Amino acid sequence: MKYNFYVLLLITCVVFSQDNTPEFLEAVAYQQHENKTFADAQTSILTPQDLKEFTGLDFYPVDLKYRVTASFTATPNELPFLMPTTTDRTPKYVKYGEVYFTIDGVGLQLSVYQSLPVSQDPEYINYLFLPFTDLTSGDGSYGGGRFLDTTIPKGDTIVLDFNKAYNPYCAYNSAYSCPIPPKENDLLVRVEAGVKAFEH
Repeated sequence: MKYNFYVLLLITCVVFSQDNTPEFLEAVAYQQHENKTFADAQTSILTPQDLKEFTGLDFYPVDLKYRVTASFTATPNELPFLMPTTTDRTPKYVKYGEVYFTIDGVGLQLSVYQSLPVSQDPEYINYLFLPFTDLTSGDGSYGGGRFLDTTIPKGDTIVLDFNKAYNPYCAYNSAYSCPIPPKENDLLVRVEAGVKAFEH
């Protein structure tokens, strides 16, 4: 009985310590900010009907195993290309680099991109775009994939927090045109982190 008490106490302390790390609290704050943005008629991208019924986005529980430190390799000789979207719009991007990391012991690779028009704005000159699909796409998360925002790292590593993975705007409102994640960014694992599919 005494042994069981100490085991329970240890487990409680571990969970408590994880739930109060800066990384965990940062992810929670991000989700709260997203809900506030979507609920505000001044900033929401929802249709008027969906906004009327909106009670909050559905997120996977924050899990720090999906916050990974990835190896980063720049790819400076890439040529710009037109990224397909859900409409006939084709914005110009260039592949900026590749990231390598593991989830549950599985080695994974993603490409990160830079929007050429956006990079002309000094405020977004270091902005990188990471669109991806995974085995939850269409089975828990939005079938068209999700996005991550990050910035050009100063070294050869980069932190990717999939707890901040978000849906493209067209997942909420068909009036928007959204990039389609390239095939090379299809992860053959379930990334049960970030926002789930939106129920209209």
